[in-house]
Amino acid sequence: MQKQSIIKRMIRKRIFMMILLFVVLLAVFAILSDGIILRTRNLMNILSAMAVTTLLTTGVAMLMISGKLDLSTGANGTLCGMLVAFLLREGVPLLPALLAAIAMGAFVGFINAALVNELNMAPFIATLATSSVATGFVYLLANNAVIDILNPILQNYGKHMIFQYIPVSALFAICLMIIGGIILHNTGFGRKIYLVGGNPQASMLSGINPKKMSYILFIICGVFSSLAGITQVARAHTAGVQGLVAQRFMGITAAVLGGIAFGGGSGGMAGAFVGLLVLSTFDNGMVVMGFNPYWKNVASGLLLILALTLDYFQKKQSEKILT
Repeated sequence: MQKQSIIKRMIRKRIFMMILLFVVLLAVFAILSDGIILRTRNLMNILSAMAVTTLLTTGVAMLMISGKLDLSTGANGTLCGMLVAFLLREGVPLLPALLAAIAMGAFVGFINAALVNELNMAPFIATLATSSVATGFVYLLANNAVIDILNPILQNYGKHMIFQYIPVSALFAICLMIIGGIILHNTGFGRKIYLVGGNPQASMLSGINPKKMSYILFIICGVFSSLAGITQVARAHTAGVQGLVAQRFMGITAAVLGGIAFGGGSGGMAGAFVGLLVLSTFDNGMVVMGFNPYWKNVASGLLLILALTLDYFQKKQSEKILT
C-alpha cells in the first residue's frame, strides 16, 4: 500500500509527467527516424539549440514564481543582441559593448517593473508595450540590414565545443539555470520569491517588500534576456531584426510545462529544464523528420495550450485539496 501511494504521488507531480513525455517523444522520433535523433551529434544539436531558450526560461521562471509575467523577453533579447552587433561594428571594444547590452536588458526590465508597480498596469499589458518599443529600436539600429559578428571571442563563444561535443554556450546557460535553482531552493531570497508569489499579503506581514522584489526580478529577467540575445547573435554570427522572435514564448511555455504556475508560488528550475527538453526534442524531431518549418509554430502554440491546460487542472486540484 505504501509503495502504491508513493507511485501515485509521483504521477501527480508535473515533472514526472514531463519526464515521461520526454522519453515517449524520444522513443517515437527514434522509431520514425530510424534512430537518427539518438545519434550523439544530433543530441548535441538539441543541447546547442537549448542555449538561448535556457537563458530565457531561467529569467522568466524566477519572475513567474513571484506571480508576474514578462512578454518582452524576446524583443528585449533581440534589441540587446542587435546593440552588441551595432557597437562592435562602430568600433567599440567587446567588453563595453557587452556591458552596454546587459545594461539595456536590465533597463527594459526596470521599465517593466515601473509600469507594473507605479502605474498599476497588468504585467502582460506593460511588457507587451515595452516589447513593441524594443522592436522599434531594433529596426532603427538595423536600418534594414543585418550586422555581421566578426569578433573572434564572440564567435568562439557561440560555436566552440568542449571535448568536441559540448557547446560552450549551452554549458554556460545550463550552469546559470543550476545557479538559479540553487538560489530558489537554498537561499532566503529564493524563499521570499515563493512567498511573494504564493501569498503577497502574508509576505508583507512577514516584512518582505513585494514591490522591491518585483523590481529585482523584472531586472533579473531583463538581464537574462540580454544574455539570450547575445548568445543568439554569437551562435548565428549575425544580428537581424528577427532575432528571438521564434523563441519569444518558449521560455514561458517551458516554465509552465515544467510546473511553474501562472499564479506564482510553485515550481522550480528542474521542472522548467525538463519542459525545455520536451520542447527542444519536439522541435528537433520535426526537423529530422523533414516537416515544414512552419509546422513548428503550430506545434509550439499547441504545446503552450497544453501547458496552460495542465496549469488549470493543477490549480483546480490544489483548490480541492485546500477545501
